[in-house]
Amino acid sequence: MQLILVRHPQPLIAPGICYGRSDLAVAPVQLAQTLAALSTTLPQGLPLYSSPLQRCATLAAQLAAPLRSPAPLLDARIAEIDFGDWELRPWDDIARADIDAWAADLVNYHPGGGESVLQMASRIAAFYADLQRQQRDAVVICHAGAMRLLSACHAGLPPAEMALQAARHPHQIAYGATLVLQN
Repeated sequence: MQLILVRHPQPLIAPGICYGRSDLAVAPVQLAQTLAALSTTLPQGLPLYSSPLQRCATLAAQLAAPLRSPAPLLDARIAEIDFGDWELRPWDDIARADIDAWAADLVNYHPGGGESVLQMASRIAAFYADLQRQQRDAVVICHAGAMRLLSACHAGLPPAEMALQAARHPHQIAYGATLVLQN
């Protein structure tokens, strides 16, 4: 089974703002550029899975026709982490003590009272297990955090180790980039 993970285009948000589960649009130019690049490089006819957040779902919906794929299946399990009260706040406005508390417990801390990385890893692992049972190639349009966790899951790590690995390694996954997981 081959999974092709695709990161969404750059969302319309100022630099330095904390966002995860916030439903952000993308600039039409960014969407068009990403769509053009992916339409010619992704294999045709594969099922498309997408985070329901519009920065992913819009790309997935527009990719379906050029890839001759069925309509994308939206799955909330591959949405980005929920940063709770931190969402849409400048990182500089979040108390240093809160950031330090998260750094001290990367796996279990609930940033902004939202979701822990372990909770996100558990839902990503459940999504991955469902894909494994289907035993077919697919394109998954999601977020950098989901891509790091899916990669860790693919390596055979349990959710707690997935969370730790993903939290400790900066993503460095460009907007619109792909990552291929091959069994």
